[in-house]
Amino acid sequence: MTPLVTAAVLLAAVTHAAWNALAHRITDKLVGFTLISGGGLLIGLAAAPFVAFPADRAWPYLLGSAAIHIAYYALLMRSFQLGDFGQAYPIARGSAPLAVTVLAAVFAHEVPDGWAAAGIAVSCAGLTGVALWGLRGRRPDWAAIGAALATGLTIAAYTVVDGLGVRASGSSLGYIAWLMAVQGTVIPAYALWRRRGRALAELRPHLGVGLLGAALSVAAYALVLWAQTRAELAPVAALRESSIIVGAAIGAVFFKERFGAPRIAAAGLLVVGIGLMLHTR
Repeated sequence: MTPLVTAAVLLAAVTHAAWNALAHRITDKLVGFTLISGGGLLIGLAAAPFVAFPADRAWPYLLGSAAIHIAYYALLMRSFQLGDFGQAYPIARGSAPLAVTVLAAVFAHEVPDGWAAAGIAVSCAGLTGVALWGLRGRRPDWAAIGAALATGLTIAAYTVVDGLGVRASGSSLGYIAWLMAVQGTVIPAYALWRRRGRALAELRPHLGVGLLGAALSVAAYALVLWAQTRAELAPVAALRESSIIVGAAIGAVFFKERFGAPRIAAAGLLVVGIGLMLHTR
């Protein structure tokens, strides 16, 4: 985790929280995710002629990741429909780092040392605190929580699959371009079928916000993929989840959701955990 890699992942965290906030801002979640996914498709197709074509051995990972991303989008839409942004986003993102650590150890043979393991544990405690603060004073909505946790599992799955795939591809830009192009077809096609003649009219009012979200989404994940070619998967995944702090702040400022001292303390735990993970790197 060099300073350049760390800076790239932190920038990815900010842009990731921003595009999720834009997606949440669009009330009709199918419209929002159609624009974001379709915008990613257009960006991928536009970039593909100018970047290296992924190596053959990367394509099983790329196609598998595209399928997982489709499940991720569907679950994220559902969690945003059921819960507050400041609740759904932290649970979805916060449940991923521990799973990434286990999967990376099994499939990438990247076993964290004592400092890194302690950092991941502390970070997960902080992320859990951010999520639980959003539940206080209300009856838990187990459907929303379940959707957010399932979203977190898909995040962990595609993180590891893409980490292995981008390393095999020979080009992080080529991998992200073709990943966006492949996965970006499904949700727009579903929306056109589901809404039929109404689709274009429903998309038009949100075109600017949706396409901005698409650009931020592609930029965020391109930065993460590049970082995964230069550092181990678990620290990159955990550092990326500093986006939760940004997401909680966005929820408080723009969606009038509660923040408060416990969330600040939880964010502090996250920072301490990140410091521990970077201690020996």
